[in-house]
Amino acid sequence: QVQLVESGGGLVQAGGSLRLSCEYSARIYSIRTMGWFRQSPGKQRELVAVIVSGGTTNYADSVKGRFTISRDGAQNKFYLQMNSLKPEDTAIYYCNVVGTIVIPNENYWGEGTQVTVSS
Repeated sequence: QVQLVESGGGLVQAGGSLRLSCEYSARIYSIRTMGWFRQSPGKQRELVAVIVSGGTTNYADSVKGRFTISRDGAQNKFYLQMNSLKPEDTAIYYCNVVGTIVIPNENYWGEGTQVTVSS
């Protein structure tokens, strides 16, 4: 059963913007973190941005000042606003929630959405 669904990826020129959305299942409770990761060919999956339950946010150095993570708990969604995109931001972006359905603090992943930034 799919617990997280991403949307908002696509093709954009360098300098442009995209907004990714992640809708998570209302079955997930006691959420510890919501985050965005990305993976490009030949590279390991890396953390892009995370928001913890208290509201603190952290970002990869490569996206600080350009990307913003936010959440809307009422709609079970969180977002990644990406501005000033660069070709090196090209990757598959995955949303992640650490929370509980049955097993405490389990990792839930979306299926990924492609972001391509052309130069």
